Amino acid sequence: MTIVRLAARPLLASMFVVGGLDSLRNASQKADAAEPVVDRLVPLLRRYVPQLPEDTTTLVRLNGAAQIGAALMLATGRMPRTSSALLAATLVPTTAAGHRFWEEKDPQRKAQQRVHFFKNASMLGGLLLAAVDTEGKPGVAWRARRAAADVRREAKVLAKSARREARLARAQLT
Repeated sequence: MTIVRLAARPLLASMFVVGGLDSLRNASQKADAAEPVVDRLVPLLRRYVPQLPEDTTTLVRLNGAAQIGAALMLATGRMPRTSSALLAATLVPTTAAGHRFWEEKDPQRKAQQRVHFFKNASMLGGLLLAAVDTEGKPGVAWRARRAAADVRREAKVLAKSARREARLARAQLT
């Protein structure tokens, strides 16, 4: 692992540990802000995860716990691509619930919420980059394309060899 990754992963993860702990400690206060997002999102998600609770406070706590766990995994380099993707998935509803600057009437609060919204958007970009970072090693897609090319090349060689053998066998029979 390079020194950049060694430093960047804990730095990127740090906000999620802090935010996740805050969500666990203050779930009931955050539930009020999350209610509009939960009302829209939970019916869609229940199609895929029927066990998903409908209680907003519980969902805020689950989101916080997921953020803490994934952040600690990212910070320590354990499954960094998966943990980054999980953090990205938790960041979207967190941002939608907590930083709806377009609904603010007070210009100062609106500006503050806009800054937080775009800070989270920036973090989402970093998480997406971390989620696709293969650390200089070939990714699965590249390896699959390479294997397919190898198979095609080998098939051409085998076909050429089979034609040559067939010509030789025909020549011996005549």
